[in-house]
Amino acid sequence: MKNIGNLQKMLKNAKQMQEKLQKELAEMRVEGSSGGGMVTVVLDGTKSLVSLCIDPEVVNKEDVEMLQDLIIAAFNDAGSKVDEGLSEKLGSLGAGLKIPGLF
Repeated sequence: MKNIGNLQKMLKNAKQMQEKLQKELAEMRVEGSSGGGMVTVVLDGTKSLVSLCIDPEVVNKEDVEMLQDLIIAAFNDAGSKVDEGLSEKLGSLGAGLKIPGLF
């Protein structure tokens, strides 16, 4: 019966750690850019878009595809930085687990 108590304690600690990590990810802000800073995005730790800034000089109705490419590149830049931050935060635990959607 003592093992059940230890298991419950471990599960409670794991849940607390998970809740703390989820809160930290929600508060995390990472910036990515493209086009020499012409397009900038900010993502949170779950890779949700928080903000998007587009320099008016890059807006050209004749070349919408370029603007789309810049937005995608900025988003991917920020996404890579989120992954790096998560790897650092989780350390060897995260690298060893290879959790789908996080790495």
